[in-house]
Amino acid sequence: QVEDSDFNREVIAYCEDYRHAVERRNTPLLLSMADAKYYEDGATIDTSDDLDRAGLEAYLKGRFSEATAIRYEIFYRDISIGRNNQIFVDYTYSASYKVHTRGDEDVWRRRVADNRLELVRDGHKYRILSGM
Repeated sequence: QVEDSDFNREVIAYCEDYRHAVERRNTPLLLSMADAKYYEDGATIDTSDDLDRAGLEAYLKGRFSEATAIRYEIFYRDISIGRNNQIFVDYTYSASYKVHTRGDEDVWRRRVADNRLELVRDGHKYRILSGM
């Protein structure tokens, strides 16, 4: 659904690097993609689920330790520019992940949802401001 342009292809290529890092459970790479000002409010008014960059590291390590495999697919819906030149990438994801259960077996679980990555340009690269 995203218009084919050089800019959009560049943004999607970056988001695909993000997607592959999720599938590989590569916390160091994901943290290197996060901007120093990273902040996630969890889309709620409850501040207990908010994450800054340090909280993101703990969250990723905890979630990735629970999964033995991850398949993360992205359907890109829109790419737009915000007032402060941030880049909004709206997409639907399908996350399938295998977890070990108490019954000593691995079970696949799946979640499909809409999400938004908020990016900022950092020189010739991008950084993620929120949405991981």
